[in-house]
Amino acid sequence: MLRHSSHLLLTVSAVIRSTATTSVSADASTLRSRINIASEMDKKDPNYRERFLKHFREKLNSDTTGKNQLESFFDLPEGISPTQASMGPIKRGEEPLPPWIKLKVPKGMTHRPRFNRIRRSMREKKLSTVCEEAKCPNIGECWGGEDDGTATATIMVMGSHCTRGCRFCSVLTSQKPPPLDSNEPEKVAAAVKEMGVDYIVMTMVDRDDLEDSGAGHVCRCISEIKKENPSLILEALVGDFHGNLDLVERITTAPLTVYAHNIECVERITPRVRDRRATYRQSLRTLEHVTRYTNGRLLTKSSIMLGLGETEEEVRQTLRDLRTAGVSAVTLGQYLQPSRTRLKVARYAHPKEFEMWEDEAMKMGFLYCASGPMVRSSYKAGEYYIKNILKQREVYQEF
Repeated sequence: MLRHSSHLLLTVSAVIRSTATTSVSADASTLRSRINIASEMDKKDPNYRERFLKHFREKLNSDTTGKNQLESFFDLPEGISPTQASMGPIKRGEEPLPPWIKLKVPKGMTHRPRFNRIRRSMREKKLSTVCEEAKCPNIGECWGGEDDGTATATIMVMGSHCTRGCRFCSVLTSQKPPPLDSNEPEKVAAAVKEMGVDYIVMTMVDRDDLEDSGAGHVCRCISEIKKENPSLILEALVGDFHGNLDLVERITTAPLTVYAHNIECVERITPRVRDRRATYRQSLRTLEHVTRYTNGRLLTKSSIMLGLGETEEEVRQTLRDLRTAGVSAVTLGQYLQPSRTRLKVARYAHPKEFEMWEDEAMKMGFLYCASGPMVRSSYKAGEYYIKNILKQREVYQEF
């Protein structure tokens, strides 16, 4: 009965979607026949649909598997529709999202005033955040925060268009992006001051169209932020600058505290996942040079995505490579397909696997590792630990 009922509901929903369009297709006769079938079922048993829906609701209430996942989508804030909060339709033959993948939908002004304040500040100053452009699932948690400075946003400078086309990223791609905003450094500094946070992540789009790949603009943004917010801890999540180590050194001279560059994935699948101009070895050389050039003054950080077709040993080797390059902090998270045009998820790693990688990373000598399905490179959970590491370094340097 359930199988027959599900077919009936799918038929009715298909009819509703089709009749909502203004175009007339060659399948009009097929649609009319489906409507007739649905009508005949209602005539034979007028109470059929009501009984089916009642039975279906009772089954949902009795089945606790995935119940929390369903509830997270039911309680939507004002102004956000279910389609805006969803991950997209589940196609036939594909597994649904596992229960440990949960999206935290941001609540309204009453519950999260800081979330709305950050969003309003970004809009007014026409600034971009990677939180929105990359459709990060943690935006509600990071932007919401509390009143103790824990809220944060990852500001993205040099516009919202990237000259590279990595196949995992939802940031817009353009070979000729708009020119840089010369007033952006001041705007970014003012926005950070309004946030009232003590830790900020500043990232960038790749600008291969610029002579210095935007390194000079990034340095000005960092300097202006620190000028307006002297006690702020600033993490710069930057690109590889085509492997130009002179430009990398230029960034390290800016008043930042954490130098982050993401290796993204294991070496074997890098050509398929990242833009052809971004290579695994080039990223390693960049991170290693930062460690050597600054003599360990800056905390170096990188990130790995799981679920793109990597093997266990490849992940382990990537962690070893990062540690050998002098990277101090690493994050591991589950890749989630941001749109239909991006790479599909190969697998959903179990939370226990992420726990295993965190344990192995710490044994390898990393000072900090955040590893979990919803962890991202700039996820706020890591900032508490990084701040503690930095404070310990300050105390050590005083002696």
